[in-house]
Amino acid sequence: MKDIIVIGAGPAGMTAALYALRADKSVLLLEKENFGGQITYSPKLENYPSVMEISGSAFAEQMLEQVMAHGASIELAEATKIIDHKTHKTVCTEYGDFDAKSVIIATGSKHRHLGLDGEEELIGAGISFCAVCDGSFFSGKKVAVIGGGNTALQEAVMLSDLCSEVVIIQNLSVMTGEKKLLQILLSKSNVSMIFDTVVTSLESRDGELCAINLKNTVKDEESRLELDGMFVAIGQKPENEAFADVTGLDGYGYIISDENCLTDTKGVFVAGDCRTKKIRQVTTAAADGAVAALAACRYIDGLN
Repeated sequence: MKDIIVIGAGPAGMTAALYALRADKSVLLLEKENFGGQITYSPKLENYPSVMEISGSAFAEQMLEQVMAHGASIELAEATKIIDHKTHKTVCTEYGDFDAKSVIIATGSKHRHLGLDGEEELIGAGISFCAVCDGSFFSGKKVAVIGGGNTALQEAVMLSDLCSEVVIIQNLSVMTGEKKLLQILLSKSNVSMIFDTVVTSLESRDGELCAINLKNTVKDEESRLELDGMFVAIGQKPENEAFADVTGLDGYGYIISDENCLTDTKGVFVAGDCRTKKIRQVTTAAADGAVAALAACRYIDGLN
């Protein structure tokens, strides 16, 4: 039996593993897909303290090497359920069950994609999901923002100060974000808006996004928009359904928790983008990982 099982090997999960290992706790790190999570899709990481510039994949690789050097056990498996036995927890996976005194859920959340052919291949090559992370790479260039909610409008506001032109494409007839954000954008000479329109296909040149094809669903008209980049802001989706028996979820599926990273079940903690929070960045994910790990360590010490 391990002291702690960490579910998810993104920045939150690997930071949690690191802090727990340095506190002399045994750790099993479970990951279902790729080590590093969403950060691996970022071509450059420039907003992490002390790191001038690094690719997301290289950053994730270094984190993984660090936790392995400290003695973490690693399993590539998807957690499907957590069973609370009071004295310990069982994490069920597709390849078997694992026991631990405590569990930290750090499964992150995924940006919703458009579901178009070639989209996955162009992520990091013209397609992005975060203006804070990648906006500077499109300085002086033309970009589109897909979506009309608060996230899309916030992205567009930030990009309007960096890019030569920002085109917001909304599938509805109105923007659904806050009026204040909309007013800011309406005052910008380099921002335009297209309504009742969806992206139907992507075009690339030399492996980079160069244009998108559009369809107005009301007028049934098609058009083509040349651009340098596209920011998809149609929401995020956490994958916490498997843990609903031991954690409370809000209406969007995020685990309900405050800055202490506690859940409804003693000994089960949460860290990173999968929990309720306002800011989802690599630095806040790492901070959550440290908080959750130290809380788990205190919990385990209290069992003895």
